[in-house]
Amino acid sequence: MAFEPKELDFRLSPFTGLTRKHWLDAARYMLEGIFRHVKSMDSPVLVPRMETEITYPNARTPEWKKKAEIFEGLARSFFIAAPLIHNDPEASAGGILLREYYKKQILRAVTPGDENYVLGYDDMEAMEKESPRASGEPIFTFQQTVETCGLVICLWASRQEIWDTYTQEEKDRIAAFLSPYAHKNTVPHNWRLFNMLDLAFLHMNGYPIDKDIMRCHAQAVAGWYAGDGWYRDGHAFDYYSPWAFQLYGPLWCIWYGYENEPYLARQFEARSNALMKTYDRMFDEGGWVNMWGRSGIYRNAATAAFAGNLLLRHSEADPGLARRISSGSLIQFLGRDDWMYEGVPVLGFYRPFTPLIQSYSCAESPLWLGKAFLCLCLPPDHPFWTEQEKNGVWEALKAGETKETVLNGPGLVIADHKDNGTTELRTGKVIRRLGDENGLCCYARLSYSTRYPWEAGTSGKAQAQAYMLTETDTGERFLPNAVMWAGERDGVVYRRGFFQYTSQREEHWHYAVDLADFSVSCGLMRADKIRTYRGGYTVSLGSYGFPADSEVECRRLEKDGASAVILKGRDSQGREKQMAMTVFSGWQEIFVEESRGTNPDADKSMVIGASLRRDKMYGYEPFVVISQVITRESWEDFSEDAIFSVKKILFADEECTEENENKAAGNGVGFGRRLKGCGGYGPVRIWMKDGREMTVDYAEMEGRLQI
Repeated sequence: MAFEPKELDFRLSPFTGLTRKHWLDAARYMLEGIFRHVKSMDSPVLVPRMETEITYPNARTPEWKKKAEIFEGLARSFFIAAPLIHNDPEASAGGILLREYYKKQILRAVTPGDENYVLGYDDMEAMEKESPRASGEPIFTFQQTVETCGLVICLWASRQEIWDTYTQEEKDRIAAFLSPYAHKNTVPHNWRLFNMLDLAFLHMNGYPIDKDIMRCHAQAVAGWYAGDGWYRDGHAFDYYSPWAFQLYGPLWCIWYGYENEPYLARQFEARSNALMKTYDRMFDEGGWVNMWGRSGIYRNAATAAFAGNLLLRHSEADPGLARRISSGSLIQFLGRDDWMYEGVPVLGFYRPFTPLIQSYSCAESPLWLGKAFLCLCLPPDHPFWTEQEKNGVWEALKAGETKETVLNGPGLVIADHKDNGTTELRTGKVIRRLGDENGLCCYARLSYSTRYPWEAGTSGKAQAQAYMLTETDTGERFLPNAVMWAGERDGVVYRRGFFQYTSQREEHWHYAVDLADFSVSCGLMRADKIRTYRGGYTVSLGSYGFPADSEVECRRLEKDGASAVILKGRDSQGREKQMAMTVFSGWQEIFVEESRGTNPDADKSMVIGASLRRDKMYGYEPFVVISQVITRESWEDFSEDAIFSVKKILFADEECTEENENKAAGNGVGFGRRLKGCGGYGPVRIWMKDGREMTVDYAEMEGRLQI
């Protein structure tokens, strides 16, 4: 059953109607679903599980990690409960007084010998040293480290109601449990922030810490800053920047950094403010968050960065805009009736969706989205709650306009389309290991749309928002697992995708595609150049996945040598959807494929695809393939000029003739036969019907590639 807020206030919140009261109601709504499965004050937070092969615990799970599930349920549900408890100390769920439940269960979790003891760091380190998996690696890491950080954040959020009511012995017991997690090994990426907050919590409560360890972690985290408010977390960029670096970093500043590491605190604060300059544009006109990057099951936790910034001493976030987006993203999920199973968020983005799930997750993992509720740590008189909602760039955009934001630091391009209210995200600094199908979906798609979440791979002829190359002689299928960034010039964004990329093979032995795209009013135009070292393959490209559980109308149109397919249908919530893909040059075929179980929103889905075949080992055939995908959240027909938006295309090699070449060489007059326009060299000029003249020039991309 969907969350149905009552007594909406469209004066204070003209876009969502939600106020602080509704957020508190939403917290109660979620906790009632969770505590449906907590039978008594002595029961842990363990919820029903729909998937048992990928997630833990399973047959491959070590003994220590089985206890981690109990800790995840406790700490992650506490993200929702702690702010509610602080605002309403008598709050209950499932007939259980939340304040007393968490106070008791936290003590049980840290007490050796208790049935719900989640194991101390030293216990698990000893178990792993004796394990058959032991490899001599000195760094042992455990899921429980993640949850200790959630625990200390929530103890801070409900300090007066829970932490301050413990006896000194009880506080010491909790601190003794936390200290090894704070001081010992951790994963060398965003996890270092978990240790930093554990250390900071201990320090601000009077317990001794090793300040050198704190400084070591903090300098490492600071060193991963890439610019534009984004931190690198591994080979790619994703929402771990806003929901980890840009939430935990501000908390660290106010708990520890401002007083003890002012130089680093100023850096973290400035970088949070840098994110706020453009972060709102990552969300569409409805405030919806994009399905992008790993851990998509955390959903609207991406809005936690706004609360993090507003906790800083010198915050630059716009409070009214921050609340509008946070509330819009909240309703994106809580407003549906299919995103929960037995009252608890499912392992998926909307409905259950196996292709999204990571092996490090359990049934309680989605409760990390509870970070979004940390905005309730801001007092009732904070501007976040008192200022009127704003909608940022969406209010300034006129009909037909698109606002493009290029972030060179993380290699991201954000396109906010006024005509359909959709935000599209293009990523450009990605490397995934060979065979990582999940990673390719999460990171290496050509574009991510807030209204068309990524479609998983299929065995069909085309992959959604991806190039696929199939070798004729072997039948092997390749997808780009590396996308390199080459920046933006004159309104065109340049990237390069490498198929089956590995550093063990020289670049020139890779199949690749030079990616060049620019925005149109409801989508993206692509003018990409195929780069291969031989023939004997088929290349295909797919649109976004289109929900097809209900009837879909499919039309085909042709004009001036271009071909288009238009789909009209509804998503799982009954909302009208429309998508059109047009191929203008280079492609030999356009088609539609159906799939099942590959779409996060619908059981059945459709992808429009285009393909071309190359049989010659070497041949001067079309290198540049030009296409467009546009979408609309209604059945109002696209205009003909929107579908066939190109007026004229001119390739540099099309301007050359044998006559001109012979004259230039001093050989007299030639036959004057016009050469092919294949785009093998030189710029491509595209005249659009909206009056723009776009020039796509791949020259010197080689020297601009970044990862």
